Amino acid sequence: MDIWIYDTLEAKKKKFEPLNGSVVTFYACGVTVYDYCHIGHARVYVTTDCIRRVLAYAGYSVRYIQNFTDIDDKIINRANEAGVTVDQLTARYIDAYFEDMDRLGIQRADAYPRATEYVKQMLDLIQRLLDAGNAYQIPSGDVVFSVGTFSNYGKLSKKKLDDLEAGARVDIDSEKRHPGDFVLWKSAKPGEPAWDSPWGKGRPGWHIECSAMAMDELGPTIDIHAGGEDLVFPHHENEICQSECVTGKPFVRYWVHNGFVTIRDEKMSKSLGNFKTLRDVLAEYDGDVVRFFLLKVHYRSPLQFSAEGLNEARSALEKLRNTVKVRESGRSDDGNAEAEALQIRFDRALGDD
Repeated sequence: MDIWIYDTLEAKKKKFEPLNGSVVTFYACGVTVYDYCHIGHARVYVTTDCIRRVLAYAGYSVRYIQNFTDIDDKIINRANEAGVTVDQLTARYIDAYFEDMDRLGIQRADAYPRATEYVKQMLDLIQRLLDAGNAYQIPSGDVVFSVGTFSNYGKLSKKKLDDLEAGARVDIDSEKRHPGDFVLWKSAKPGEPAWDSPWGKGRPGWHIECSAMAMDELGPTIDIHAGGEDLVFPHHENEICQSECVTGKPFVRYWVHNGFVTIRDEKMSKSLGNFKTLRDVLAEYDGDVVRFFLLKVHYRSPLQFSAEGLNEARSALEKLRNTVKVRESGRSDDGNAEAEALQIRFDRALGDD
């Protein structure tokens, strides 16, 4: 069974050929655990679960890793508001994540690394970037990556450094050499969790987390890296440059991004306040109905969220189940030429991105 996957980096469908024969390394960016998941998160992980199942169906052995970001400004602020520790808050929402995803029939990852468990690996990457001249420390104490030292910066998002500089806000951090330079290590603030480092107490920036966890779990080059299309820039762009500067190798062979979930043609997000928590939806609809709804539209296309769409998915799923029951109660399809032809068509369609 041939599999073709649309690669965001090359902006085209490519025949899937993993680095190590029949073994596939697969990394997906996980959630920042400061709140319940919304339906947009569900689309990401239903998509990656579907891809993972197709690869296994095609005979590949898949090692799938999905992280949790468990230290971040939003987490710290939410923990302070709730009067709990960061660890207590993140544990609550990690448990909630698994409850929600289990109801969608999503297979558990082979590992769920947490950012706070990989600080040592992040410190090592940052030191190597400093030694190579790809990073520098600013007077405030932060260590930042110098995007100008990576000649292919912008290759994933198709953005140019000059455009980023021209579009920068007037109040951009004047300590940076370029507006696009991003934080690898944040110097400690009073009352915040902090770790020791050669550059003073602090905590890692967001982008360095995934590079450290992905490479530690899967190696310097991974086959598939997935996430929502909102992560293309700056998160995945920044992962590429910091990883490839350290290893000198391609970081990812196939970049896979799913489309947004929209409400009235506007992207669903917590920042816009128009999101619907997954557990709110699951209180009204069975998990398999929600999963079917999320898979009815091609994964790279935008998906309009609505009660009407969910109701249609419920009816369509019931119709499909009834059809299967009728077929199962009838004659066997073993050796049936029509069934075999249909199987070939099915596999070909499934393998086409």
